[in-house]
Amino acid sequence: MEHRVFVYGTLRRGQVNHRRLSGHPLLGEHRTDPCFSLYDLGAYPGLVRGGATPVCGEIYLVNARTLRYLDRLEDYPRLYSRILIPSPWGQSWVYCYRGMVRHRPLIPSGDWLEWADAPGSFRSAAIRRARDPKTQVPWSDRAAPVVRG
Repeated sequence: MEHRVFVYGTLRRGQVNHRRLSGHPLLGEHRTDPCFSLYDLGAYPGLVRGGATPVCGEIYLVNARTLRYLDRLEDYPRLYSRILIPSPWGQSWVYCYRGMVRHRPLIPSGDWLEWADAPGSFRSAAIRRARDPKTQVPWSDRAAPVVRG
């Protein structure tokens, strides 16, 4: 079974996790309805329902195995929930951040790439150097105890 997924952060082209979508067709760029807020969470953004901002991203067609992998990457359903949104290619999954966003910078444009790549920005340099902490430890090792000897 194939699924459409809307990605708006580190899974977009040119970003640190884009390789996770290698081999899956890009259907196109998309801007959501203005019903979200996008926050800077450090190394990655978090989309939250209930705002008034259209969020920019890309729609990919993925298989069930890749969707399960993305669920693990996004720590679904604990850190992110997954909802369906309309797109020109049909209903698409999007991951919505479930954590606290108080004191987190709002990305007013709704575009993570624009925010992360602003020329000369101190923030953009820090984001480009930052690794997504969700990808630093292989998923299979996340529950394993650390043994120090």
